Amino acid sequence: MELVTPSIGLVFWTVVAFVCLLILLRKFAWKPIMSAIHDREQSIDEALNKAELAKQEMARLTAQNEDLMKEARAERDRILKEAKELKDGIVGEARKQAQTEGAKLIEKARIEIENQKKAALAEVKGQVSALSLEIAERVLRSQLEDKSKQEALVANLLKDVELN
Repeated sequence: MELVTPSIGLVFWTVVAFVCLLILLRKFAWKPIMSAIHDREQSIDEALNKAELAKQEMARLTAQNEDLMKEARAERDRILKEAKELKDGIVGEARKQAQTEGAKLIEKARIEIENQKKAALAEVKGQVSALSLEIAERVLRSQLEDKSKQEALVANLLKDVELN
């Protein structure tokens, strides 16, 4: 039971030891502990401020990044539009040129066909005239071989001349 009910001497020495401990702690440990806590608090505040600044910088960079992406998309769309217009222009020009060239070729072929047709007709006419002359020559030879036929032919021709 002595441990449950302490004696005055034990309480006195316990209080003296506690007061001495408080004085020693106040003199040697309290200020360094408080300054360490204060320093730690300041470093935490600085870290929080730096984190807030970093967050703001990150938000600014994100917004700037988004603006750059929008500009890049707009530039890409503009370039694609210009390329499409250029392609359409080149295709249209090539189509027009092909049609012009085709029309020229068709006209040239038509003229060539017409020339070939005229040449063929001239050649046929030449052959027909040559054949006609040859036939006429043969007919006249056969008519002129006989003396009586010659006299009859001359008589007929003279009758035609007199009538005109």
